[in-house]
Amino acid sequence: MTGFSTGRYRTRRLVTAAVLTAGATVLAACGWSTQNAPSTPSAPSTPSTPSTPTAPAATGHVSIKNFAFSPATVTVPAGTTVIWTNEDSDAHTVTDKGGMLHSPTLDTGATYQYTFTTPGQYSYLCSIHPFMLGTVVVTP
Repeated sequence: MTGFSTGRYRTRRLVTAAVLTAGATVLAACGWSTQNAPSTPSAPSTPSTPSTPTAPAATGHVSIKNFAFSPATVTVPAGTTVIWTNEDSDAHTVTDKGGMLHSPTLDTGATYQYTFTTPGQYSYLCSIHPFMLGTVVVTP
């Protein structure tokens, strides 16, 4: 290791590994698979047992814009996380009468998410603008 002390080389490897891990996490959050991502430098590999790939958690998206939820009705399988994003210049909420959905006031760009585990139909509204209505349909 010409020009590098053991400590510097180890730090460089750790920083490289951290950067690659952070990048893979960002890509995974955006729906990219990390299975094709470059591997991080490591010690010689040992034989491993093949594993069954796990499916990424499902996500549904609802935009809040022009004083409406879009789509007004979203259908997702149980176990899905629905994310609402306020794209309006005014504040909004995501609220249902049963109290299950109860977002804080969402300013422009803010998000709220909820994971639906039980099949059913969930109606909600914006408590600031009660004419704004939406529905989440959760299938088995």
